[in-house]
Amino acid sequence: MVPDALPPSAVQPQSAEPPPDLSQVFHRLNNQLGVILANAELLEARLTDETQRARAGQVVAGALDAIRAIQELRRAIQLSGSTR
Repeated sequence: MVPDALPPSAVQPQSAEPPPDLSQVFHRLNNQLGVILANAELLEARLTDETQRARAGQVVAGALDAIRAIQELRRAIQLSGSTR
């Protein structure tokens, strides 16, 4: 099933506010991924069922990969001079 397209108002800014500072966006995203990572690591350590531990391990690996991707994106943007 294909989701309905978003209305233009959902993808266009609703006000004349300047775009957010990218460093703040990266910081918030890193914080949220840190929460996910910490909880997944706790689950991985506490779970006794191997299947569930493997799933928690996949979340840990995914969170670490996402954090690395954010770091790469931040470096690429800084090199291009696009951050404020």
